[in-house]
Amino acid sequence: MSSSVRTRGVKPELCFRFSCDLSAFICGCLVSCSLAAAQPVSVTDDRGTKVTLAAPAQRIVALSPHLAELAFAAGAGRQLVGVVRHSDFPPAVRDLPQTGEAARVDFERIALLKPDLVLAWRSGNPAGDVARVEQLGFPVFVTEPARLADIPRLLRAIGVLAGTRPAAETAAAGFEREIAALRAHNAQASRVRVFYQIWHRPLLTVNGAHMINDVIALCGGENVFADLGQLTPTVSLESVLAARPEIILGGGSAGGEQEFAGWWRALAVPALRELPAHYINPDLIQRQTPRIVEGARAVCAALEQVRKNRKS
Repeated sequence: MSSSVRTRGVKPELCFRFSCDLSAFICGCLVSCSLAAAQPVSVTDDRGTKVTLAAPAQRIVALSPHLAELAFAAGAGRQLVGVVRHSDFPPAVRDLPQTGEAARVDFERIALLKPDLVLAWRSGNPAGDVARVEQLGFPVFVTEPARLADIPRLLRAIGVLAGTRPAAETAAAGFEREIAALRAHNAQASRVRVFYQIWHRPLLTVNGAHMINDVIALCGGENVFADLGQLTPTVSLESVLAARPEIILGGGSAGGEQEFAGWWRALAVPALRELPAHYINPDLIQRQTPRIVEGARAVCAALEQVRKNRKS
């Protein structure tokens, strides 16, 4: 159908006015969106410091593998321009420039990347390194995820700072739903005494303030070393034996699942050698990211097997 037929009976000046009004409306929306994107954003970090950016960050550097993963999960993967060594998830981060490692930041490389936001880890990055980055003029948002509830909180915070609130909210709410479902499923489950190993030489575990303790409790487990004062204390085989765990969980061995199980099977202490020993992928439970839900499912499944064995 020709345009002359479609507009038959419509006054030309009305078409012109409609066209102008529509153009003005679209331009107005674009201007409003641009102004909204340029608005300052502000979030208080885990130091209690208010971090304010003149506009949502467009160039982000993450100083820990888990922070790079959180940035992607919060919808800010496109803004990520630098990471540290051992950042490997999602796979896209492997192609990004590296700025040293979490324990030793390369300030020159950070400066070359010209970030408008740096994500730091309070207990993983030296305080002096964080201070130096700030002295170079780069805003630093310092995080310290200690509990499961901190993961969705930090997703939302990164979403604010990066201007990706909708994606961050979707990820945060999804994580909260998954955790709530696991909690509800195991609410009435009988307790299982758990020893969790994060490394084998020396033998390291976690106390009640560690996020892994939250996962154990979520699954109806009881961390046998929850009362120790240090976050990741060194323990002896004798103390593990005295704590009377019903299961050993962990991922702390360089050789992966086979080495983990083999190490416990080779012990000279029968009471420990005969305990079930289940490997949990460290990336799924020792990194404070949404993937910890997958680690939690593995922990819950292992504890449920202990309960079934009790009945049999």
